[in-house]
Amino acid sequence: MESLSEQSFLILAGLADQPRHGYGLVTEVAALSGDRVHLRASTLYAALERLTARGLVEPERDEVENGRLRRYYRLTDAGAAVVEAETERMAGQARAAKRRLARRAQLGLSG
Repeated sequence: MESLSEQSFLILAGLADQPRHGYGLVTEVAALSGDRVHLRASTLYAALERLTARGLVEPERDEVENGRLRRYYRLTDAGAAVVEAETERMAGQARAAKRRLARRAQLGLSG
């Protein structure tokens, strides 16, 4: 599996529970990242294009609200599998890091 950038992972995770339009994804990514990652529209739509080309997301529907077109995107089954695999990979890395930190403390290397 090709690895994901943090932004791509957060976009996919932001679509995991429901379809969202661009601005909804921007706010969801900010929330998921603890307000650490802020996507610009150009960055978001370039990432959505790449993720669509990989079959991980797809447009679901278009709506017009206040005269503006909103395109909603949804996570595909393949995208959900990638989010699951990436989540497991990151959790494994976090467990390994915690074990090493515990070992460091046991050896009296802190301070």
